[in-house]
Amino acid sequence: MQSPNAVSALKSKRGEIAGRVDALQDQLRQALIDLDHVDCTILLFDPDAELDEIKTKPMPPRHHAFKGQVTRSILTMLRKSSAALDGLTITLRLMEERELNQSDKKLVKTIQKRVGAALRNLRDRELVASNEPVKGGLLQWSLAQGVDVGS
Repeated sequence: MQSPNAVSALKSKRGEIAGRVDALQDQLRQALIDLDHVDCTILLFDPDAELDEIKTKPMPPRHHAFKGQVTRSILTMLRKSSAALDGLTITLRLMEERELNQSDKKLVKTIQKRVGAALRNLRDRELVASNEPVKGGLLQWSLAQGVDVGS
């Protein structure tokens, strides 16, 4: 039984994954070079430094945002939109902007909670306004009257 489409798709997927592996190996190589440079610089200033005693810092999750990043993105979206947007639309646009997996329901829920908290905070600061729910019971959000968030 032959499945040329399936085999073709699998070969394509394999090529994609192999490309990612190569890119990650390049990133790892560059990170090791950077680490070596920092180690050498530390030893220049403190030849007796014990580099093994320096604790590593864990990487934040990919969906982690820097302080104010979500708020800025939301304000930019609302400024550029000609109509009010619901929280889910804002969430999905934010995820697309940050290249996050929109089919991961748990991640969508996490980001939606962050967007909701940011929107409520912006409403409390009178930068955005929530309108009556229109579709699906979701609040519609827009910039508050007279608010200029810049470009």
